[in-house]
Amino acid sequence: MTTPVKTPKKLIEVALPLDDINEAAAREKSIRHGHPSTLHLWWARRPLAAARAVIFAQMVNDPGYERALGRGVNKERARVERERLFDILRRLVQWENSGNEALLNEAHEEIRRSWRETCELNRNHPNASELFDPETLPPLHDPFAGGGAIPIEAQRLGLESFASDLNPVAVLLNKAMIEIPPRFANRAPIGPIPAIEKQARLADDWRGAQGLAEDVRRYGAWVRDEAFKRVGHLYPPASLPASHGGGVGTVIAWLWARTVRSPNPVFAHVHVPLVSTFILSSKANKDTYLVPVIEGDQYRFEVHTGRPPAEAENGTKVSRGSFRCLLSDTPIKYEYVDAEANAGRVGFRLLAVVADGPKGRVFLTPTPQMESIATSVEPIWKPETACRGTFASNAQGRIYGFKVFGDYFTTRQLTALTVLSDLAQETRSKVKDDAASAGWLDDSESLDAGGSGVTAYADAIATYLGLAVSRSTNTINAMAVWSQSREQSVNLFSRQGIPMSWDFPEVNPFAGAAGDFALTTRSMAKSIETASARPGHATQADAQSQEISRRKVVSTDPPYYDNIGYADLSDFFYVWLRRALRPIYPGLFATMSVPKTEELVATPYRHGGKSAAERFFLDGMTEAMRRLAEQAHPAFPTTIYYAFKQSDTSEAGTSNTGWETFLAAVLKAGFAISGTWPLRTERPTGMKVGKNALASSIVLVCRKREADAPTVSRREFLRELKEELAEAIPVMIGGAEGVSPVAPVDLAQAVIGPGMAVFSKYEAVLEADGSPMTVHTALTLINKALTEGGDDFDADTQFCLAWFDEMNWGGGDFGKADVLARAKGTSVDGLRDAGVLVATAGKVRLLKPSEYPEAWSPELDSRTPVWEALHQLIRALQTDGESAAGELLARMPEVAESVRSLGYRLFTLCERKGATDDAFGYNALVTSWLGIEAASHATGRVGTQTSLDI
Repeated sequence: MTTPVKTPKKLIEVALPLDDINEAAAREKSIRHGHPSTLHLWWARRPLAAARAVIFAQMVNDPGYERALGRGVNKERARVERERLFDILRRLVQWENSGNEALLNEAHEEIRRSWRETCELNRNHPNASELFDPETLPPLHDPFAGGGAIPIEAQRLGLESFASDLNPVAVLLNKAMIEIPPRFANRAPIGPIPAIEKQARLADDWRGAQGLAEDVRRYGAWVRDEAFKRVGHLYPPASLPASHGGGVGTVIAWLWARTVRSPNPVFAHVHVPLVSTFILSSKANKDTYLVPVIEGDQYRFEVHTGRPPAEAENGTKVSRGSFRCLLSDTPIKYEYVDAEANAGRVGFRLLAVVADGPKGRVFLTPTPQMESIATSVEPIWKPETACRGTFASNAQGRIYGFKVFGDYFTTRQLTALTVLSDLAQETRSKVKDDAASAGWLDDSESLDAGGSGVTAYADAIATYLGLAVSRSTNTINAMAVWSQSREQSVNLFSRQGIPMSWDFPEVNPFAGAAGDFALTTRSMAKSIETASARPGHATQADAQSQEISRRKVVSTDPPYYDNIGYADLSDFFYVWLRRALRPIYPGLFATMSVPKTEELVATPYRHGGKSAAERFFLDGMTEAMRRLAEQAHPAFPTTIYYAFKQSDTSEAGTSNTGWETFLAAVLKAGFAISGTWPLRTERPTGMKVGKNALASSIVLVCRKREADAPTVSRREFLRELKEELAEAIPVMIGGAEGVSPVAPVDLAQAVIGPGMAVFSKYEAVLEADGSPMTVHTALTLINKALTEGGDDFDADTQFCLAWFDEMNWGGGDFGKADVLARAKGTSVDGLRDAGVLVATAGKVRLLKPSEYPEAWSPELDSRTPVWEALHQLIRALQTDGESAAGELLARMPEVAESVRSLGYRLFTLCERKGATDDAFGYNALVTSWLGIEAASHATGRVGTQTSLDI
């Protein structure tokens, strides 16, 4: 029999300062300079703040853990100690503290202290020497490393970090962030100082990855200059008109439109443009637009300034499914464009040129020579890898001629990118020469083989330059779009797919603006500077067969069912990375494209249909999770992220096929769920969205289920579920020991934790017919338990709840209301006297918050239902803010707890019914509760303290 490990509860299994974590995670989305995300694009990255908080809380013992081990604990002392840990967490998640060594060391020491406590508890365990060495912290592994947020933060917190992924692009990104920088830490740069700079940085600045970052910047500038020598003639300056100072200006971008033969037989010999808009700039006082000039069967474009005519807004586009022929107004259907494109008959027409003038951006009418220079070049290489599955407009089966990845670029772009790619390799020789001149010794061992000498350093610099070429393709392509409001190019991957772009900017990679190679490597260098000097390892491995997790702490962010096709999207970058870096990483870039067969996403076109794709995902994710359950270090819970979309919550609760399938895989693999934490990792895009938006991720906290877990009946499960939620929900909505309460919008997600903890600790929950209960049924029952109840409210409020559930704010028959009122122990007349409804002409309806009287005084009201108190507070909050609501609450402190509980209850009810506006009001009240309560105490009429007080 296996000796059990004594496992103190970790902080993440008890409480978290969610508001602080969520605020920092959302704020991080707007941070660019120095952020690891600027190294290279990856889709759906987890915020570093969230990853850092989760790892810390996953490894630190909760101060009250003695209770879990059967020992008593002083609750007040535990509360104080827990608040101390929260204080560390609150400081840790701030972006400004990412490089705060003192704070990181403080957090690291807390992790070590908890680890020593755990080792002491298990010092008599038979495998203590292997599992519980108090001097060595267990490493952390992320088997779905992706963009690398979790491995980066594990390293930052002082852990040895392991990252693995099936996708070679993800593996390379993790190598660049956690594996390469520690290998070359504390070394001075050796690269040539760019000619435009007068002197090098001071030599005492090269701590950590500073020297490596500086060399990436220096060699990036060298590559840019060498590339300009070879292809700079393809990007000539433009002559500026006298009105803009005359002379010449650097071209920022050439604006192009795709063209097709006119479907009108009279003009079939003419290629006409597909232009989504003629507006070039919509900046204040800088309105600029195109005017087409038609001369017989020819046309050209002139640039005009001033207020554009209304017809300029849509260019030649007349609807979502068609354009118009500029010469004849004949409709040009998308189907026609698709057929022409697939037959190779799409052309390009230069619309305008954007140049740098003495007073800012200048839009110029193009010349035939400008167009000729761009279209006459013949590239020496083109990515011929098929691009199926990448193009976002495939829903209608149209591909518009995009058959290989090379089709996403103009010939001039292909030429420039190929030269830059070749130079990334050529730089290796220069780095070796420069290193020899600096006195470095060469052991001839490559980076891929684990070297750290001259050869490996040359490989490392080339790796970052290859990544810079790949990153540049996000800007230098023929599918980007022009932003009229910002007067700049918008990257291709503004979403997780490649949408069709009819007109596009071709940026100048030597213009000192977006797309300039030197600027790209300079930006990348800032993110490299922040890298840790602690060891890190990045490996290509399939999560379904990897053995890396053994005896490691595991935190991971798996693929989300069918949300993102990482492998298909990654091919866009892979084809360029393979060309530049295959000599350095022959194994990583052995295949022509990113491996897809084993990728754990439910992609119907790969598996022959939706149901087959779902089975593939369930089976594969179950196997991946099973390996984690078996291999992860037994002293720590495993944390698993799952992303949510707003559509995932419906009348049935927080649920969808992907979520249910994922949960089923986790449970089938042998995990029991001990907690769920809703994380808000997205920036709000509006008042209602920001206040009332669903959390964008759930973090599952899991431990391996006991091998001898029993089965229970549905009735026993429901009884235990009711008991568990009766204890858990008041803690969630009331806050605990200095922690802000869970927002109403997150409650349905948060309550999954304690609910699934009951469900998942059993081998199975059996239905009446003996069949095992499904995850879908369990989630439905958990949601139902959340929305039921209300018997603790006064009779008037119970009537209002039931009436609102059926009628909302609409009127209903008096007779029906009378029957319901009697059943609830009240009367319609009494409810009318209480001031919560109106009853006229045989109809009864509830008053809306805006209809409640402003002069209401709770001290003089002889009948104050909780329903009335709640809606009076909402009225005060919406009209005059937190201070007015607080003043009103101070006059009726005895109903505070009931009001807040009713607010949660009504929010959940409105969400289920799709009453968004009403839900917003209830959510706003509860999320403002701390401020309202603080305002109530400030009035001097302090009533009963609630558990929200800090």
